[in-house]
Amino acid sequence: MIFFKFNSLISLIFAHKLDLVRNKGFGKDIEIFKLIFEGISEGVIVVDTSKNIVEVNTSACDMFGYSYTELVGQHLDVLLPQKFHHSHQKHTSDYLETPRRRQMGIGKDLYGITKTGCEFPVEVGLNPFKLQGEDFVMSLVTDITIRKESEKVIEKLNADLEKKIQRRTEELERTVSELTNLNQALEIEVNKRKIAEAKTKDALQKERELGDLKTKFLSLVSHEFKTPLSGISTSTTLIGKYTQTDQQDKRDRHLKTIKNKVRYLTGILNDFLSVERLETGKVSYNFVDFSLTNLMNEVIYGANITLKEGQNLHYPKEIDDFTLRQDKNVLELIFSNLLSNAIKYSPEHTDIYFKIDSSDEKIIKFEVQDKGMGIPEKDQKHIFDRYFRAENALLNQGTGIGLNIVKDHLENLDGKIRFESEENKGTTFYIEIPKRHA
Repeated sequence: MIFFKFNSLISLIFAHKLDLVRNKGFGKDIEIFKLIFEGISEGVIVVDTSKNIVEVNTSACDMFGYSYTELVGQHLDVLLPQKFHHSHQKHTSDYLETPRRRQMGIGKDLYGITKTGCEFPVEVGLNPFKLQGEDFVMSLVTDITIRKESEKVIEKLNADLEKKIQRRTEELERTVSELTNLNQALEIEVNKRKIAEAKTKDALQKERELGDLKTKFLSLVSHEFKTPLSGISTSTTLIGKYTQTDQQDKRDRHLKTIKNKVRYLTGILNDFLSVERLETGKVSYNFVDFSLTNLMNEVIYGANITLKEGQNLHYPKEIDDFTLRQDKNVLELIFSNLLSNAIKYSPEHTDIYFKIDSSDEKIIKFEVQDKGMGIPEKDQKHIFDRYFRAENALLNQGTGIGLNIVKDHLENLDGKIRFESEENKGTTFYIEIPKRHA
């Protein structure tokens, strides 16, 4: 019998109070349980479903400052501070709906109040039980005032320790900050010297590059102008020798040569002017509405008169004409440059293709494809660099600035250019540009 659960103990004691166990052989055991009940240090309070106190032990009476007769029959709220009455009513109702053994107020601070009105912190364990068909709840109440005071002392010690740590941390941070500022000052001085040294080296390098560029430019201009001027001079001399009417075809052939050479020189001069304007930011674009067909006719006409023997330029004969809004002269320069390269770097009796795709609502796409010498793979990454010429094109006329100009202009017009090339098989350039410049 000594090993009964504690709530069974309370039930027996409570039943004894109600004369329910007399003459049933429990008399001696009841006395033992009463001694245990009264001897435990925790306060024991038993309430019914109306929260009326029906049983307490001596520890509970001492804890709250009441006598046994003063507590039994009182409502439980007499042991709670007034400010907790409303919330305790709700918690109790919720608990009675699903009663179970548990700790009360987990995660919250609970308080009791003595007869003299002094509040003190408590811990409460709840144990429901039934007796004669009625529900009761036994509360085990522990006064935790000393523990709370100890916790406050520990909290204060921790707070003081944190303040000391914070002060030491601040002192350390100030020291680190001072060292950091000193290091930064040293770094700034070192960086200034490095920058000055780099600027000096850069200036010397630029001076060397400028000297090399001037030499290269003069050599390039001399070569590129000398050859066509020589051709013009020769053709002009020969034209004078063909004075007969039946020699008109010979005169026409030399006139064509002169036209081509003049056109070539004009193109070089325009390229040099474009480079200068693009470098200085002085280039200005004239955005106008114009016909796609009109642009194509001018580009194709200019390309046809420079074709080599047996070369064929394929282009769409019938296209859906519509109005573009771009800089017409710049677009003509771009396509003329690409077609000129395709003709120049392709052998005689080969085909050159100029394709147009206007299916996109906002973008128009062009392709210029040849079956010429192609661009060596190792040179492809430099093909848009100014004055760069691929290794296999050094013997051909050219300045190495055409593709650089084309790329710069396209980027300024919100367009794009890319290419695919294979040496000795040909090259295809892909251009995309908005139909209407914003």
